[in-house]
Amino acid sequence: MKHPIRTTLAALAAAAAALLGLAGPASAAPAVAPAAAPAPAPAAVTVTYAGTVALDDCSGSVIAMPASVASDPALVMTNGHCLETGFLNPGQVVLNQSSTRSFSLLSSTGRKLTTLRAVKVAYATMTDTDITIYQLGKTYAQIQSAYGIAPLRLSATHPAAGTAIKVVSGYWKTIYSCSVDGFVFQLHESNWIWKDSVRYTSTCDTIGGTSGSPVIDTSTGLVVAVNNTGNEDGARCTLDNPCEVDQNGNVTVHQGTNYAEETYQIPACVAAGNRFDLTLPGCTLPKP
Repeated sequence: MKHPIRTTLAALAAAAAALLGLAGPASAAPAVAPAAAPAPAPAAVTVTYAGTVALDDCSGSVIAMPASVASDPALVMTNGHCLETGFLNPGQVVLNQSSTRSFSLLSSTGRKLTTLRAVKVAYATMTDTDITIYQLGKTYAQIQSAYGIAPLRLSATHPAAGTAIKVVSGYWKTIYSCSVDGFVFQLHESNWIWKDSVRYTSTCDTIGGTSGSPVIDTSTGLVVAVNNTGNEDGARCTLDNPCEVDQNGNVTVHQGTNYAEETYQIPACVAAGNRFDLTLPGCTLPKP
């Protein structure tokens, strides 16, 4: 796990527009449309530090769900293993637990703008995935009005192999660029098992302190995963040395390879007002 204690987290125009208002209605299509030329490939989104945060020992980001609105209380996402009370046991889930955790909000260049503070842990677990989501005492609108920072939006769809991504660490103020190499059926690390994890290509050589960094799809600007671990020493399935386990139980070890946990499943568990509701249809996050 990419936590500094054991080893020596972008104000995007698309995200801001989505937060502050919907686009107007499209014009009616003509009765008979002419043949269209092939659409050009979308330009890559410029990824910066805006919207990311630094914790005392990890990275993170101010995030919004696809349906979040400006008046909702803002959320910060990091890893489950970055929870201030320590690692969670397999099967353990934290829901609506009081917290006063603080976060340094960063500008596009990585400069600290202010300190944000949590009012509660909205959700945390290290089972199947590795996430902590804090609720802040300020709304998205208040943060944007005061500091010009919009949240990073979560994608509600599964990422694709080959997708170009950036991993943005607010703790180290470092941006890693690589691609989704593939997906791991199960990633085992010590007593924890994570499912359908993202495997990076080699240039995302993340280190301790990058835990909780948002993984951003550079074609959409949306968050598709949260950075969490890597095999440091080549050991098999031990702390800081996760191993891959396939559907048939075969175990492989990839020293130097780093991983993230997908976040597309989170929005299905969040109701209006950014309230976690694990009883919602389609919610698959582990429950207490």
